[in-house]
Amino acid sequence: MFKYKYVFGPVLSRRLKLSLGLDIVPLKTCSFDCIYCECGRTTVLTTRRKEYIPVSEVLKEIDVYLSASPEVDFITFSGSGEPTLHLKIAEIIDFIKKKYPSYRLALLTNGSLLGEDKMAEELSGIDVVLPSLDAGTQKMFKIINRPLQGMNLKSIIEGLYYFRNHYSGQIWLEVFIIPGLNDTEEELAGIKRALNYIKPDKIQLNTLDRPGIDASIAAASKNQLKKIFHILDYPGEIIAGGGNYSNKSKIEGEDVKYVILQAISRRPSTMDDLCCSLGLTKEVVEKYLKELYEKKYVEIKKSTRGDFFTCIRDIKFVF
Repeated sequence: MFKYKYVFGPVLSRRLKLSLGLDIVPLKTCSFDCIYCECGRTTVLTTRRKEYIPVSEVLKEIDVYLSASPEVDFITFSGSGEPTLHLKIAEIIDFIKKKYPSYRLALLTNGSLLGEDKMAEELSGIDVVLPSLDAGTQKMFKIINRPLQGMNLKSIIEGLYYFRNHYSGQIWLEVFIIPGLNDTEEELAGIKRALNYIKPDKIQLNTLDRPGIDASIAAASKNQLKKIFHILDYPGEIIAGGGNYSNKSKIEGEDVKYVILQAISRRPSTMDDLCCSLGLTKEVVEKYLKELYEKKYVEIKKSTRGDFFTCIRDIKFVF
């Protein structure tokens, strides 16, 4: 099996169905240090764009994977940090669109750089951009998103508005609800004003599903999310909660171990999550998780939704 560093999955996603991931910035390089982030604390807090991962290496992995014509719903820029920080993201997009035009592309982003000059042009080949907006006031923006010093919510919103008016693809804007913080009347009113100004194609209301940085953060209940969705009064959907996906995997033997580590090094997952997203039986996942845990490659974090497995060693040292 070819050992991928920057291509991962595919995984079954509530938002994008069967999604092949592209991870083009190092863990954890971002312009935010969100308190709910499942990837952990930001170690490089920056808005500087550069070629963090050599484009030639990323394109080689994409070529190897897509040359077999796999069936996926989206190829998604996501993973260990903010993808738009990569200075040559447009080159990667252009490569896929020209050589593998049948695939749809998606981008998961915090939205902080979307208002920059030529960003809409760089991302013009993306079919769906999924930014986030978690606050209605500057105070809450700093509490939840903990951005690089000097960044402000007004500029982020103006950037999203500018991007909306210069980008022709779909924009699905995620609103991540944290009870006790951004669910107040003031915050929701601010978020609602921003939505009506930016005019995304739809919103996706979300809440904590996996262990984040701050252990004190709780998930919003389904009833709370329904009430907030009604208050925001904007076209969209509630995406919180586990999905009922199934996918038959062709992965076998020691390759299973590598794919599991690939998955949990980017997002903490329960055993059921791994079975669902990777298309593996519980017996197979349990076997390899036990082995990896005994070798101290993974650790367990307890949550209200169950035991989450996360990688504690860089997978390049495992194989």
